[in-house]
Amino acid sequence: MALRFVYSKQDFVTDVCRDNTTTSSLTNFDTVVQAGWTDRMDSGLFRYHLGDLQTRILPGTQGYVAQLNIARGTERRKPQEILSIQQGFNPKQFNFNKINPDEVIMEMVKGAEGRDEASQPCRMVVLINVSPLEFGHCLFVPDPSLCFPQVLTKFAIQAGVESVFLSSDPGFRVGFNSLGALASVNHLHLHGYYLNQQLSIESMAVKPLVPDKSFHRLLDCPGGYLFYATSECVEEIARAICQCTDFLVESNIAHNVFMTRGCPPCAGMQKGGDGRCRRGVRIAVFPRLSSFGCKEESAFNVALCELAGHLPFKNKRDFELSTEKDVKGIIQKCLLPDTEANTLEQQLTERLMGV
Repeated sequence: MALRFVYSKQDFVTDVCRDNTTTSSLTNFDTVVQAGWTDRMDSGLFRYHLGDLQTRILPGTQGYVAQLNIARGTERRKPQEILSIQQGFNPKQFNFNKINPDEVIMEMVKGAEGRDEASQPCRMVVLINVSPLEFGHCLFVPDPSLCFPQVLTKFAIQAGVESVFLSSDPGFRVGFNSLGALASVNHLHLHGYYLNQQLSIESMAVKPLVPDKSFHRLLDCPGGYLFYATSECVEEIARAICQCTDFLVESNIAHNVFMTRGCPPCAGMQKGGDGRCRRGVRIAVFPRLSSFGCKEESAFNVALCELAGHLPFKNKRDFELSTEKDVKGIIQKCLLPDTEANTLEQQLTERLMGV
């Protein structure tokens, strides 16, 4: 039987700073995830041994974090055939009800005092990703027995943000790939992992679009939008994010989502703002062109972590020689054309304003 991890708002960590000279003590959440993940790595349940990945920061304004992870490119499970962003769940295909039970680290349940009783499900299963990107790479699967397709729900979003708040490590990230945005399994899940490197998205400047919903455009990240959640407003922000992603699904627009500790929007422009502050969670949403079939770049795929600035390279040559300009060129091919992106921004703004 999997470990049952019960949490409440009182377990959220709100005093995290991006300071390499200070090491915060692990929370119960971090301890369970890291110990469980390490135990299963030692037990040989992964497709490959991760080890310490070669890492370099690409010169340039974006500070892209490049890592060499050849094994993931060669050993990961073949992605399912995806034909539509709204594709239904198919029980005959691989899904998380078919995994080895030993891959499950724990079941997360929010205590009744902090849970919206009307929300379903209330159980989040956390299991290892057998083809890991980085240390602690796990999957968050809302009650697998309910067989949700890979479409975000408010519960999944809220639980993802809450998971970031449960960690004291500023390098813990959570993300989501929609169908058509390199999701490889059509069974609702989010990714979580630890990356001990700072990403520019943690403090990137923004332009406010719908302040009441904490909805902004990322200024130095083409095609990216940002929500910001404090520990007091997670459910409210999760609802707004779900409005956004629901619209994208209805419009057949593929998207990636990335959640990370980050500065309050525009904090760097405010007098006296602490650029190290990571008390809240930044949630970036990236609408993008759909990618169906096996059209993959040789250097790296473009999904949730790549759009946020973390680049797992699949071969040594590209890892060593790629420049910031090369990376931007690959990412640009995945973004919506300017005219379509401008129209979408207006539509999302109106949707969130209730127009």
